[in-house]
Amino acid sequence: MKSSTPPTVDPAAGPPAPGGTEAGGASEARVWDAPVRLFHWLLVLLLGLSWYTGEVGGLDEMTWHMWTGYAVLALVLARMVWGLVGSTTARFGHFLYGPGEAIRYAAGLVRRTPPHYPGHTPLGGWMIALMLACLLVQTATGLFANDDIFTEGPLVPWVSKEVSDWLTTVHKWNFDLLLVLAGVHVAAVAFYAVVLRQNLVKAMFTGRKPLVPGEPTPPLRFANPVIAIATVACTATGVWLLVRSGAGG
Repeated sequence: MKSSTPPTVDPAAGPPAPGGTEAGGASEARVWDAPVRLFHWLLVLLLGLSWYTGEVGGLDEMTWHMWTGYAVLALVLARMVWGLVGSTTARFGHFLYGPGEAIRYAAGLVRRTPPHYPGHTPLGGWMIALMLACLLVQTATGLFANDDIFTEGPLVPWVSKEVSDWLTTVHKWNFDLLLVLAGVHVAAVAFYAVVLRQNLVKAMFTGRKPLVPGEPTPPLRFANPVIAIATVACTATGVWLLVRSGAGG
């Protein structure tokens, strides 16, 4: 968990962020690396497809539902690894603040004068952690779920029917929680855009955020994207092997 002091820069994480000046002449700075941005938008796309195919529920749709679930699981695992070895703002140690810092930030939001953070805010950081945990639960339970008709997860043979039914219930309830979290996230983005005049959507496309006038460019480090590619390849392979082992392939 991060304290309220500035993060320690990892010298092995890569070169510092380009753009701006050391004395504070920059109007904006690069804060999000490509892996974090791609994870965000791929997750939005995959969750939309997962929701649609799950609601329709046809045989072909459920096949797509399962494949999107595998993809989400691989992405979430890769993001968790990236939270340990990735760029400065991607790391959990950079954006998971203590309760006191989160409360102070919430008080600043109420006054509409929250302190500025180069990456995730204290509240945003805990929202990310909560969503990752829920996504992990969602995809893991989906591997054991069944619909009592024609579709079941690849790991259903590993557990009893009673356990599979219980995990199916958790799978359904947890998705409702994910929808609530997504709604809170969208509402927060709208609040920042309308009330605080901060375009978080644009920042997640460009990777750059405005600086407070007179603020120096944050000393962020960006990891080599090749590491991210290797991470995704490893997690995707692991998920594929897990699915194949459960399916008896």
